[in-house]
Amino acid sequence: MMETVYQPYCVDPQLELLIERIYPPRVCIDNDTFPDCTLLKVDSANKHGILLEMVQVLTDLDLVISKSYISSDGGWFMDVFHVTDQFGNKLTDEGLIHYIQQALCASRREGSSRTARMCNMGKKGLSSEHTAAEITGTDRPGLLSEIFAVLVELGCNVTAAVAWTHHKSAASIIYMEEGLNGGSIKDPMRLAHVQEQLENVVDAHNGEGETSNVRLTAPSAGRTHTERRLHQLMYANGDYKLCRCRDDSEICKKGCTRTHVRIESCKDKGYSIINIKSRDRPKLLFDTICALTELQYVVFHAAVSSNGTIADQEYFIRHKGGCILDSESEKSRVLQGLVAAIERRVSHGLRLELCALNRVGLLSDITRVFRENGLSISAIDVGTNGERAVGSIYVTDASRHDVDVDPQMLELVLKEIGGSVAIVQRPSNRDDQTSSSRVDQGTKVTRVEDKPKFSLGNLLWSQLERLSSNFGSIKS
Repeated sequence: MMETVYQPYCVDPQLELLIERIYPPRVCIDNDTFPDCTLLKVDSANKHGILLEMVQVLTDLDLVISKSYISSDGGWFMDVFHVTDQFGNKLTDEGLIHYIQQALCASRREGSSRTARMCNMGKKGLSSEHTAAEITGTDRPGLLSEIFAVLVELGCNVTAAVAWTHHKSAASIIYMEEGLNGGSIKDPMRLAHVQEQLENVVDAHNGEGETSNVRLTAPSAGRTHTERRLHQLMYANGDYKLCRCRDDSEICKKGCTRTHVRIESCKDKGYSIINIKSRDRPKLLFDTICALTELQYVVFHAAVSSNGTIADQEYFIRHKGGCILDSESEKSRVLQGLVAAIERRVSHGLRLELCALNRVGLLSDITRVFRENGLSISAIDVGTNGERAVGSIYVTDASRHDVDVDPQMLELVLKEIGGSVAIVQRPSNRDDQTSSSRVDQGTKVTRVEDKPKFSLGNLLWSQLERLSSNFGSIKS
C-alpha cells in the first residue's frame, strides 16, 4: 500500500466555477525573449488533467516543445513552453497564435471533451460525426488487412485509421461512415452486425489465453482524444507487462537508446520524484504526461529539456488521493506504465508517406498488397484531407524485422492507390525515430510516383528535401 497520505487533490465544482470567473486563464505568447523559439506562458486555476489537455493542444498542431517548466502548487497552474513549428521556426502566424490561445483557454473552461473535440477536428479525417471502431488484440501479420477487407464487404467507408503495435499487443481506432450515402452508422442492428463481423476476424486466430475486444461507438461530441484513447486501449490490453524497468545508470552506456526511469521519495515535501531519460522523439512529453494522468497522478512541478538526442524529464508527483509512492508494487506499476507509454509509439520498419485519391476500399487494397508480399504493418496513421487520403504507414516483415525497399512491391501499391508514395528509409537502428516532418542526417529518401503530375505527394517530397538539411532541438 501507499502509506503516506497528504491532502487529496479535489476541488468543489462550484468553487472551480467561481475561481474561473474571478481568475480567467491567461495565455501569453512571447516572440521577443529568445531568438530561436517562441515562449508560451499559461497561468490558470488548477484542476486534474489540465496539463495533459494543454500539451495535447500543442502536440496536435505538430509544434516542437524543446523545454518546459511546470508548477501547480497552491491550486494555481503556471507553465512555460519553449516551442517552434515543425520546421524549427518561431510561431508568427496570427491565425495559429489565435487558435492556440482559444484552444488553451477552452481546455480550462470547458474540460477535456471540448479540447479533444477541437484537436480531433483539426486532425485529418477525424470528426465527431463518424462512427469509431476500437479494436484490441494480439498482434499478428495481416490483421489490419483482414479488418479493412471486412469493412469493405460490409459497405463501410474508412475515413481515418490509427493503429499501434507494441510487444505482442495491437490496438487501433478506425473511423468510418456509410459507404454509399455517407454519414455515420446509426442503426443499432447494423452497428451490432458490423461489430460481430469484426469480432469474428479479430478472434479468428487467437491462441490459448489470448483475448481481443471490439467496440463500436456512435458519434459523440465528448469522444476522448484519439491518441489518448489508444494509450488507454494498449494499457488495458496489457502491453506494459513485458516492459523491463531499467536502472538509470545504464543510460551512460554508449549507444543506449532505451527508456530509463528512476523513482525517489521526498517525504519531507510530500512528493515522489520521477526522473526519466530516453531517446527524444515527437510527442514524448504528451505520452509521458498521458501515462501519469491515466495512472491518477498529479504533476505539481516538472522540468523537461534535452541534451542532444536524449530527453530528460523530472516530475514531482503525488497520487490524486494524496499518497506518494511508498510501496514496491506501486512503484513497479508506475515504472512499467511509463516505459510502455514512451516506447509503444516508437514505430519500427520502413515508413511510407501516402497520398492518393480517397475511395471506398483504398486501405483494404493497400494492406492486401503488403500482406501478399509477406509484409506486416507495425503502425498506421492515415486519414482524409478533402478528396485525398494522406498519412504514414510503417511496414516490417512478418517477424517484425526491418525490410528493404522492393521496387516491384511498390509498383503494385502504386497501381492500387493511383497516387504517390514517399519512402523514408532510415538507418538500421530500430529505435531511431524521426518525426513526420524531419529527416535525420544520413537518411535516404526516395519518391515513387505513377506519373509526373502535381499532387500532395509532390509537395511532401519538396518538404522532405528541404528538411533533410534542417535540424532543430528536441521534439515534444
